[in-house]
Amino acid sequence: MSTYRILLVDDENDILEFLSYALTKEGYEVYTANNGLSGVQVALEKKPHLILLDVMMPKMDGIATCEEIRRHEELNSTIIAFLTARGEDYSQIAGFDAGGDDYITKPIRPKVLTSRIKALLKRFEQHTPATANHAVSGLVIDRERFSVIIDGNDLTLPKKEFELLALLYSKPQKVFTREEIFSVVWGSDIVVGERTIDVHIRKLREKIGDKYIKTIKGVGYKFVD
Repeated sequence: MSTYRILLVDDENDILEFLSYALTKEGYEVYTANNGLSGVQVALEKKPHLILLDVMMPKMDGIATCEEIRRHEELNSTIIAFLTARGEDYSQIAGFDAGGDDYITKPIRPKVLTSRIKALLKRFEQHTPATANHAVSGLVIDRERFSVIIDGNDLTLPKKEFELLALLYSKPQKVFTREEIFSVVWGSDIVVGERTIDVHIRKLREKIGDKYIKTIKGVGYKFVD
């Protein structure tokens, strides 16, 4: 596809300059903002494929910025990775709850950063496991609109939640192990916390109800037809 667009949001200019240089050198189209409010405005204007978002910022912190970005349907497919300094009081669960996809610890070496970025962007090149749109027990997945229709109501999900639901939905009654889910939804090159899947499953259940996704203790999850 054409050049990926990346938005960097950080209140430290030296960090913005460092990251911009490293990513521009790799051929990415890079945009910057030095606070959360400006970050949301630039995101709406440029529609980036990926946002690197600092957590501790004035005016609007990273968690609140992520939540605001996820309120806009046109940005639901954008990948959001939090930038966190070592020793910062930051909960990964809070970040995932806000709609984040991953986190990267600062400081980070340029080669490690570009490797993480490439791994995150791979998901734009991957296809959803399920194929045609179909309905199961009042639930329909619309891949073209990236949305879910449940009992006649249109529901737009963040990209990770959509991909997770689409995977389970693709084969009702099949038990997907946690390893399978990590590999398909997050990719084998991405390191995420142990509770990442649990957080996303909980958020899905809050939105579509408890009856569709069953936990198979010690193994994984399945979609109940």
